[in-house]
Parts: sequence; C-alpha cells; structure tokens
Amino acid sequence: MPPQSETSEGKTKVEPGVLKLFTWEEVGLRTGKGNFKEERWLVINRKVYDVSQFYLRHPGGPRLIRHYSGQDATDAFTAFHKDEDLVKKYLNSLLIGELTPDQPSCEPTKNEMLVHDFHELRMKVKKMGFLKSSVPFFAFMFLHAFLLDMASWFTIWYFGKSWVPFLIGVAMFTVIQYAFFQHDLGHISVFQKPKWNRLAHTFVMGILKGGPKAWWTDMHNQHHAKPNCFLKDPDLNMHPFLFSLGKSLSVELGKKKKKYLPYQHQHKYFSCEYFYGRFVSKNDKDNEKNCKSFLIVLFLKITYFHRFLESTWFLWISQMNHIPMNINYDQNLDWVSSQLSATCNVDHSWFNDWFTGHLNFQIEAVIHHMADVNLFPTMPRHNFYKVAPLVKSLCAKHGVHYECKPILTAFADILHSLKEYGQDWQEAYLHELGVGDVQTATERQ
Repeated sequence: MPPQSETSEGKTKVEPGVLKLFTWEEVGLRTGKGNFKEERWLVINRKVYDVSQFYLRHPGGPRLIRHYSGQDATDAFTAFHKDEDLVKKYLNSLLIGELTPDQPSCEPTKNEMLVHDFHELRMKVKKMGFLKSSVPFFAFMFLHAFLLDMASWFTIWYFGKSWVPFLIGVAMFTVIQYAFFQHDLGHISVFQKPKWNRLAHTFVMGILKGGPKAWWTDMHNQHHAKPNCFLKDPDLNMHPFLFSLGKSLSVELGKKKKKYLPYQHQHKYFSCEYFYGRFVSKNDKDNEKNCKSFLIVLFLKITYFHRFLESTWFLWISQMNHIPMNINYDQNLDWVSSQLSATCNVDHSWFNDWFTGHLNFQIEAVIHHMADVNLFPTMPRHNFYKVAPLVKSLCAKHGVHYECKPILTAFADILHSLKEYGQDWQEAYLHELGVGDVQTATERQ
C-alpha cells in the first residue's frame, strides 16, 4: 500500500478505521514541529500511533510521551507500562497504521542487533523472576524507616530540648530513607498491582515526605525516558542558569556569549549549600513558654535541619551517576545506548547499597529514572546486583561501555566534570572556538 497523501496545509489525511503503511522518514516528520506542527506520531512494536491529541491526556504526563514524537517508543513503552491490558484500550483508538515490510524494526540511528539482544535479555530477566518484588524486603525497609521516624521524635520529646538529643533525633530522622522508599513505589516495583503502588506512593510521598506526588512522577519519568537529553530531561533544567553542563553544550553556550554565572568556578559553588533562615529567633525564646508555640518552633527546627542534610545527601547521590556522563541534545539512540551513555554505576557493597538506596545500580535500575536511566525501571532494587552480570555481558558483546566506579571516585568526578565543563565554556566564551578547536578540547579531556 502506498504512503498516505497529505493536504495542502501539511496535515495528513487519516481515514477512520483504515490502517496505512508508513516509512520511518514519514514518522520522523511528525514531531509537532516544522511542516507538521499539529501532528505527533510514534511507533510501538512497528505499529504507528497518532498521539497528536492524546499526549495532552496521557496519564504519565504530556511531556513524557511528547519527547518520543516522531520516534520509536517501543522500549520506553515496555519499561514504563506494567499493566499491558490496561493500556491496550488507549492504544487501539490511536492506531493509524504500521511500518512498511521493507522498513527495519528500528530507526537508522539505533543499533538493531543491540535492540534485538536487549529484548531477549528483558524476556530472560522476566522468566528468571527478577521483576518480582520481595515482600519481606520492602516490609523491612518500611518498618525500619517508620521505627526510626518514631524514635527520632521520642528521643527529642523524652530527653529534652538540649542540643544533644536534638541532633541525635535529627540524625535518625535524616537516615529514615523515606525518599528511597517512595522512589520504589513511584517505579511500581513494590507491589505487583500498579494501583497499590500508586496508593502507597501517595501516602509516603504526600504525607510522610510532605511533597507533591504528581510533580515527582512527572519529572522523574521524563528523566528516565530521556536521561541527560537537554530540553527533555528536567534534571538538566539547571543549564544554563545555574551550571554549564556537558562539553558540547558548554562550548555552544560560550560561543553564544552567554554568561549567567561564572561557570569556570561552578565546581566550587556546587559544593556550597545555602541554608537561609535561623532555627529560632530571639522572640521565639519568649514563645517557648507556650507549649503550642514551642512545638511549632521545635518542628520547624527539625524540619529545616533535616531538609538541609537530606537535600545535601540526595544531591550527591543523584548527580554522581549523570553529571560526569554524556550530556547533549536528544540523539535518538536505542534504549540501551542512551541509558549507558548517560549513566554509570557505583561499586556494589552493603554500605553503598544502603547509603544510595540502591541508586548505585543506575544502569540496571530503570528504577532510578526511567528512566535516574535504567534498563528495567519496574525491577525491585533488591534484584539489581543479580542482573548486573547479564547486562555486562550484553555490553561486552556489542562493545558498549559499562562504567562502574568506587563511590568516592563518583563524588569526585562530579566536581572534575563541572570544572572541565566550565573550562570549555570559558575557552569558547573568550576565544570563540571553531569546530576543530572543540574537538581538540574534547580529546584533551
């Protein structure tokens, strides 16, 4: 069947109930830009779907599905949707055709053999039961966090308001790790049914953590879908207003003569945490005579100090896997290549696993972000280390770099990378580097 015709306005005529054949070139034009601003298509298992209107109603957020406009979304779709029967009712109404028989199963920018082997690995992992969660493991994670929560408040209440019990209580409150547990729930990796994960996620994130669940889900899913892709990964929104990230992006920023902050010093101010406000003002001391006012002041003390410690902790944990890796515009690589180029692992050990909430297994996780860049986003974290050897073998077979490093090296690489990006920006800003110079600067690093 020949490719479908187009109207004079550039909008494709799609007859209801009639499936047509398309090429990758035709699909690639439907990104919501250029001559087809009203059209957004994507491909899942060689089927072509029109999401021009649906993306606004997408349960996972409009940005997530929009990032795959004009591309093959098969691996991302499989990784993010655990209940296949549930999504079929949406897909059937969006189907407009399929790829022509002479078209390859993936786009020219992707490694077809690697994609094929990854699909086989995914099936193998599923058959081996690595996608099933352990109830005792997650029960322990929640109970130990809840008990620490209660113990921290009890310590402060029972032993008084002096600095020693206060600091002990805050320390226990900080290591609770509700943040990592809500991360598990957000990736649908605790319970088998997505509904129970979402309900528990609402409770942990919204009540125990006091943060908006919808905001986390939307931002985090985008990050995993397109890790380290500028304008698509929200974790890179700090570029260029706070930091200059990535070699090519830094050079581009410098050549445009843009400077919002002294990026050549960004590795220095990254380490600085600005904590505004005081725990207790002079007037607060007078209010401590009132029990209600004292409890409010005490709560604010604990909350501010805890947030400061936890945010600093999570800042280093979340960035050690990504900032030192490739940061650029979306290159539309295959799922494995895009995830591995944008993330790295940290050595497996009892302490590292606990301290990072198993986010040291960013490659296997597809949990930290489908994309914190993970190959299996719904896999429970207690199985990450079991799958790692299989992923390493896949990478070795196809010559894909699988990077794993000690945790202190990972922290140091954040600063080293920021320093290098700052130097690239400064060099381009001052000397207007040409193409050859950019390549030389990249080779130098």
